[in-house]
Amino acid sequence: MKKKYLFILFSVLTFSPSHLLTLNAQRLTAKSTTLDVGATGYEQPITATFELRNKGLRRLVIESVKPDCGCTSVEYPKEVGMGERFTIKMTYDARQLGHFQKMCQVKSNGTKKPVYLTMTGVVKTDMRDYSGEYPIEMGDLLLDADALEFDDVNKGDVPVKEIHIFNNGKKALRPNLMHLPPYLQAITSPDHLLPGRSATITVKLLSEKLRNYGLTKTTLYMAHNPGDKVRQDYAIEVATVLLPDMKQFQKQNKELAPVLNMSDTDVDFTDFGGKPKKSATVTLKNDGQSPLKISSLQLFTAGLKVTLQKSEIAPGQSTHLKITGIAADLQKLRTRPRILMITNDPDHAKVVVNIKLR
Repeated sequence: MKKKYLFILFSVLTFSPSHLLTLNAQRLTAKSTTLDVGATGYEQPITATFELRNKGLRRLVIESVKPDCGCTSVEYPKEVGMGERFTIKMTYDARQLGHFQKMCQVKSNGTKKPVYLTMTGVVKTDMRDYSGEYPIEMGDLLLDADALEFDDVNKGDVPVKEIHIFNNGKKALRPNLMHLPPYLQAITSPDHLLPGRSATITVKLLSEKLRNYGLTKTTLYMAHNPGDKVRQDYAIEVATVLLPDMKQFQKQNKELAPVLNMSDTDVDFTDFGGKPKKSATVTLKNDGQSPLKISSLQLFTAGLKVTLQKSEIAPGQSTHLKITGIAADLQKLRTRPRILMITNDPDHAKVVVNIKLR
């Protein structure tokens, strides 16, 4: 009987809660261990903010965060509670031109081996100051653009657009773009924007992730700080035109391809004559040797309605595109109205019908 009691006591001690805590290794996780902070000017310090979390079952103690050179400073908390999120900031002094890669070593009781965080970017001499060139107001942020267009993109291209912003308020901000689809990436540099200073938001298009040829539109929203709620008056429209693959028409087969001939690619809606609507008709003719297919017909903006008689035109035949403009809606537009057509004519894969307004 004594042996039996001893075995039970041993089992209780072995599997007690305190022992289970020691078996659960502390877990320190990072959203990303490498951040590209984009471009900055010479001697204009730039900061990378790494987001981490203590996923362990006890307090996280950060023993040290050591950068790999004296040109980089760091900010970090000494202790982090169980399950809490926190940040580690690396700031590079930007006193050397060209591309840079800076690293810091994080030692804590959260991992057996050190965690390494890396920031990359580039220091330029020709960073332009955009002060005074921001016509668009979104709260304390002033912008030089509230619409982006990625035009004539081929599958595999990675084009880049920039939005320049200015902090017109009295507090430091961490501006960013919200509701990014998978095919867009955005980096704000610097990500910590002091009052009276400017920054650049670099928006990169990953065309391989676009599903459809033709026009793809989305709306992004400017945030002053992470966690801000979406505001419709802080909207930024993004339009992308992905061109179709014309490999089917090699040089030896080009004489057999369809040929689009249009009566006009510019429609004049400058004068509605006091009427709420105005219409125009464009004739599309196929002067080629094979059927002309219009695979996509899309509008860049509101305020227009289009009707196409047929989307496939036999050789020597024609059809009509009717365009109706709505005066009240066209007057409200922030970007120029256009109509996009995607065809299988290798010389006119993308056709844009421009709408002329006052």
